[in-house]
Amino acid sequence: MEPTAHSQQNESTASSTETAEDLAFELNAAVRDNSIKGVLDLLERGADVNSKAGGGWTPLQSAVQANNEDLVWLLLDKGACPYARKDNGGTAFTEAAIVGNVNILELLLDHGLNINDHDNNGFTAFMEAAWYGREEALKFLYSKGANVNLRRAVSEERAKLHKGGATALMDACREGHFSAVKTLVQEMGADVNICDNRGRNALIHALKKGCAKESYKSAVSIGHFLLDCGVDVNRKDECGKTALILAVEMQSPDLVEALLEKGEIDIDDADEEGNTALMVAVEKNDCNIAKLLCEKGARTDDGNLIAVANRKRAHNMACLLRHYNAKFVPENPEDWEPKSKRWRDQLKNLYKIYRLMIGNLKIFQCIEQRIHNTSQGGIYLGLHSGTEARGYMYLCFPLWEKNLEEHLQEPEDQMDYKDGLRMIFQALRELHSLGFAHQDLHPRNFFIDLGGKIYLADFDNRRTLIEGKKELVNSDLEALGRLMLYVLTRGKKPLQQVSVEDLAADSPDYNEALDLVNSLVSHDERGLEGLSKHPFFWSKQTRFRFLKSIWNKIKVLHNEKDVFQGPNVAESFPYPWWTKEIDRMVLNIMEKPRKAKPYTNDVTDLLRLIRNLDEHPNIRISNRIGDHAEYFLKLFPALTIYVYNSLHQNPKYSHLADIQVPSL
Repeated sequence: MEPTAHSQQNESTASSTETAEDLAFELNAAVRDNSIKGVLDLLERGADVNSKAGGGWTPLQSAVQANNEDLVWLLLDKGACPYARKDNGGTAFTEAAIVGNVNILELLLDHGLNINDHDNNGFTAFMEAAWYGREEALKFLYSKGANVNLRRAVSEERAKLHKGGATALMDACREGHFSAVKTLVQEMGADVNICDNRGRNALIHALKKGCAKESYKSAVSIGHFLLDCGVDVNRKDECGKTALILAVEMQSPDLVEALLEKGEIDIDDADEEGNTALMVAVEKNDCNIAKLLCEKGARTDDGNLIAVANRKRAHNMACLLRHYNAKFVPENPEDWEPKSKRWRDQLKNLYKIYRLMIGNLKIFQCIEQRIHNTSQGGIYLGLHSGTEARGYMYLCFPLWEKNLEEHLQEPEDQMDYKDGLRMIFQALRELHSLGFAHQDLHPRNFFIDLGGKIYLADFDNRRTLIEGKKELVNSDLEALGRLMLYVLTRGKKPLQQVSVEDLAADSPDYNEALDLVNSLVSHDERGLEGLSKHPFFWSKQTRFRFLKSIWNKIKVLHNEKDVFQGPNVAESFPYPWWTKEIDRMVLNIMEKPRKAKPYTNDVTDLLRLIRNLDEHPNIRISNRIGDHAEYFLKLFPALTIYVYNSLHQNPKYSHLADIQVPSL
């Protein structure tokens, strides 16, 4: 069968595509072979000058990588795009910096390249030049405005993993380019104390590879240089190792001594596995460094040093340690299982490692043991109780299993929202009573312990003295209103997006919750103290008891209807036809047998009915409607808050709203 015109066209297109791919492959190969003749021939045969090979490499990028200026000129003249990116976001410009070719860098800048442009990993041309030690390229780029202290930009997801943030100086230090390091600091003003997203500065980067034989000498030289430049000696790497520990791992006594001479260093600081500099020296059986550390005051009662020396068969080390009062510590075989599920592994690790006790407190300030970061320090897991030591104030709390935000995001969340909000209100009341406004009532600042108790934290020191500044209190009340909505809606929306429209209208507390939120946002004159007694916090039994008690309080008045008709009672009665809504049999039973005064649709008569039904129980009514509180509160859900607000808003009768409720 003859192919149709359509199928013939498809075959032609496929053939054309295959030819284009072949030409692209050959063009890239010709560039990598530095064959100008081959490149010209392929371009004349129709090869795309901007075609891409594996990894997204264009011919121009390959020519730059090959450091072939003639090919670069040729390809640009033939229309090569200087802005094209590889799959990793790199451009011909960043490749030129890697090669270190100033002529190509200048040529590409003339084509409009952004000097601080970066690839997907945040590397700029300046950073690439530093990484590969291309000093001439560094100087050229700096002269053209490259930002010497620019930190590596990464995506939000990578930043959450503490990736990125490094500078060109850190790159030069990491790769051991001592001359480039000096140029960056002395001629370009690179900041030696900037940290990457893992908290590491240039010194840490310099010492990270120092243990390797080929990089030892340059790492030592860079380390001494940075120390002379005033670098912070107390920074740590991602494993919690200080510069001192890294220098001991390198087995560089000169660098160890130089670090100790700085004075401000903590000689007994430990990494995430609990190892101090002395422990590392003992593990490496380096008696010279161990002696130096002991002479400088390193503690020999931290860690089982004698046991390590014995395991190493290091008799001289054991003698040295005993000379400085080290003792053998028997191992504790006892197993222990934490109650906490969330922090189980970290707590077991803390329990197992040997740490000096601070009073009765066992704590290890490393990333693994940290619960929460704050501007004032950190919150760490600990065992037992605490005291003050070494210039730190240790405040010990019951273990916080999670914060409020985390708790509400869990599908198995079983929080009693009313009880939780009661504790939140109480916490803020106590803070206000001390004369402070919080100013940051975010779910992340409320912590829940293993028993479900909620704590309000302020570790970022946002609190402000009130000192009569009503606006600070009002700001806290508004924030509390938003937080209340967030809790009631189980954190389904972010704090700043949740609104009263998100409340479930069929909730048994809907009307009370809506009124309390509005009262908080409108800066109700009752303040936090008065609003803590709001009907929202009452149980069903308390609400029904309140309704039953009102008639007895108002019937002795000359005109009980005045109570709900005062000038300040803004709301209208929500059930103007309540006699039509209530069960007809109930109304008949309550009116006829005793020939009682007929019940009208007035609110006072509804309260009279509720009170009479309680004082004159009827088995037929109970069988008909079941529990009285359940029946009336479900049938008239807005009645409690209406009665409460009507009394509260009428100065003459506001005292009638007082009711004994459990203390917050």
